[in-house]
Amino acid sequence: MAYRYGEYHDGPDPLAPPYDVREALDEMGDAVLSGATPLDALRDLLRRGLPGAPERRGLDDLLRQVRHRRRELRSGSRLDGTLEQARALLDKAIGQERAELRREPGAAPSEDTGFREALLDALPSDTSRAIRELASYDWRSPEARRTFEELRDLLRREILDSRFRGMRDALANPDPAAMERVRHMLADLTDMLERDARGQHTPDDFAEFMRKYGDMFPENPRNLEELVDQLARRAAAAQRLLASLTPEQRAELAGLIEQTLEQAGLAEQMRRLGESLYARRPDLAWDTPERFSGETPMGMGDAVTALQELADLGELESALRQDYPGARLDDVDEEAVRRALGRSAVDDLEALRRIERELESQGYLRRHRGKLELTPKAVRRLGETALRRAFSSLESSRRGDHDQRDAGAAGELTGSTRPWRFGDEQPVDVVRTIVNAVRRGGGAPISLSVDDFEVVETERRSAAAVCLLVDLSYSMALRGTWAAAKQTALALQALVTSKFPQDAVQIIGFSNYARVLRADELAGLEWDMVQGTNLHHALLIAGRHLDRHPDFEPVVLVVTDGEPTAHLMRNGVPRFDWPPSPETLELTLAEVDKMTRRRATINVFMLAADERLRDFVDEVARRNGGRVFSPSADRLGEYVVSDFLRSRRAR
Repeated sequence: MAYRYGEYHDGPDPLAPPYDVREALDEMGDAVLSGATPLDALRDLLRRGLPGAPERRGLDDLLRQVRHRRRELRSGSRLDGTLEQARALLDKAIGQERAELRREPGAAPSEDTGFREALLDALPSDTSRAIRELASYDWRSPEARRTFEELRDLLRREILDSRFRGMRDALANPDPAAMERVRHMLADLTDMLERDARGQHTPDDFAEFMRKYGDMFPENPRNLEELVDQLARRAAAAQRLLASLTPEQRAELAGLIEQTLEQAGLAEQMRRLGESLYARRPDLAWDTPERFSGETPMGMGDAVTALQELADLGELESALRQDYPGARLDDVDEEAVRRALGRSAVDDLEALRRIERELESQGYLRRHRGKLELTPKAVRRLGETALRRAFSSLESSRRGDHDQRDAGAAGELTGSTRPWRFGDEQPVDVVRTIVNAVRRGGGAPISLSVDDFEVVETERRSAAAVCLLVDLSYSMALRGTWAAAKQTALALQALVTSKFPQDAVQIIGFSNYARVLRADELAGLEWDMVQGTNLHHALLIAGRHLDRHPDFEPVVLVVTDGEPTAHLMRNGVPRFDWPPSPETLELTLAEVDKMTRRRATINVFMLAADERLRDFVDEVARRNGGRVFSPSADRLGEYVVSDFLRSRRAR
């Protein structure tokens, strides 16, 4: 057998490696670390699309294609093509009849000829009324009779095609038997819908209906609901066609539809079908007009198809915008994407859906009470990203563990050993212990004694109680420093967790009051739109954390852009004053003094050049002995991480 190998075209490459969901999380992380919420970050990722090979288009690209197609439909054609064709055929038939009447032999026209000409002269200008009056006219011209029949056949095919897509081609050749089959189909369809409304419909009824009339429904619906949806959307588009015409055109076309259906014996059945479809799908835009500005006339069937496509594109655009509560990519109709944009767009949409699903199934995202949140697993990864950013600006000589080197119970092995002493928790050096026993006993069997045991020495790491106090007040957002503060908190959390697991870290956010922030809520944290910078309350909470770890070295870091403007009263209610009241400053500085007595050095990272703030932090430094930093927002993480490592190295 011969084999040929080539590029795979039927969808995504089945041999392509799966998309790395961690890369998607990192893409989201850039937005989260810049201050966006997880939901906004995910939406931004889905709008931009996915990097890598092959690159997948995002929702914005798909939306641009949808909007371009809508503009193309509106600007390419106009809706009155059937009216224009009907008028042209009517004028042609009347002209052919007049020509035949003028060819009558004899010197003077007969009385019948005069009557006919008078009747033609008196025809109304309205096309539908003129056709109605000519319905019983006995055409003298064979050519005129054929033209008039062509007109009626055109109307019959276009009107039926406007309700049943593809019917125009099915009735291309006038055939009484074909029309009779259409009547039977409408009767059976209406009966099936009415039985369904009474709860008497079965899948076998639909299967039998499709066996008899399936060739009249090229969209090949799989069940009654799909059939109803297709017919209702087309019927609604036909109504929108009438609503989009001028009042004169609307009346003229409505008259043509009415008399054509009456002449075909379908008026009552079409009325019942229309009522049933409207009752089932009242949510469709049945009477919403559309504006078309093109020059190419469209027949009624094509116009309804264009209006139906416009409605589908409008729904697709709404779904792709994802701007409604609880929006999910699963809401986007894949078949609508396929019809409007092709197979490649379906593949792009599926890739976006897969990322949304995988971020949740692999434990990076979760939905809690309708809100999208990052899990601790995702926060750890974002913290590592923030930490890498902070370290990227530090000199390589300043990187490392920065620990004391002393015989201890934790840290890296030093390579040396010592005799075991009561209370030691270091690992036992088995080889040295056995060698000591052999040397002492002289051979087998080996007998161990207490003096034989040796333990390995490790680098001793001192434990620290770390408090990072982060200003959450609205001014942080106004000054554009909030994103940097959040990155810094994530970076410090990741640093302590990964390199100093023995440390006890607590991150405290403060605005009009202070609160402890969990690690898993840091990434989705937003500023507080309230007045007040309650550093007093934040220092109170930080003091309790230090008191719970009396044997740990205290580390207190404060990130703020304003002097204290609020304090916590005895009843637990925060009080705000601007300018800061003397009571607020006194209570805050009293907490600073308590920190000093705890031997906790307070280092302040000042994110604004405000004179009041400068005076306050200078007073804190004078009382406490801590340092004051004034970094730019983009270097805040570097400063905080560097200062923390310096303090750990100093111990």
